[in-house]
Amino acid sequence: MPSKLNLTADAEADQLLSEDSFALLTGMLLDQQVAMEVAFAGPKKIAERMGGFDVNKIAECELDEFVELCVQKPAIHRYGGSMGKRVHALAQYVVEQYEGDTERIWTEGSPDGKEVLKRLKALPGFGDQKARIFLALLGKQRDVEPAGWREAAGAYGEEGARRSIADVVDQETLQEVRAFKKAEKAAKAGSK
Repeated sequence: MPSKLNLTADAEADQLLSEDSFALLTGMLLDQQVAMEVAFAGPKKIAERMGGFDVNKIAECELDEFVELCVQKPAIHRYGGSMGKRVHALAQYVVEQYEGDTERIWTEGSPDGKEVLKRLKALPGFGDQKARIFLALLGKQRDVEPAGWREAAGAYGEEGARRSIADVVDQETLQEVRAFKKAEKAAKAGSK
């Protein structure tokens, strides 16, 4: 993978995200109802408790055992139990569909942006918005640029945008994304 990610302000967590595509995918899965950097630090917590981060090991782990590992304090997420189940389901899906090779989601058969988006949306726990954000993250920070990826990612793919984790490269851009989200939330609340 290309350059080192800077999503969590934790060097070890960012190193894991930079080196392991399933860790990055897991961070995206966890990115809801918690701060972005907390979500993306989740894989590091799992790795510390499992003696490493391995999609096959997670998929093979007994569900109850894996969930227990996820809820240990500090939990991997505000909703550690339900998110632990989602991470486990995601690992099983990647092992079953892609033989544990996460990058095949965006490389197998030289897919275009629409196809990668379709594959991401098929993942357990990934809806349309999460899939578009992850596609933008791949394009903007991982040099995964299938034809039409920006269009498939929608507004998240816009160059220079500050909408999501896809645009976070340092503390300054993290604050810019936070400001955008806060303004967007206020606008939605005002239109009700």
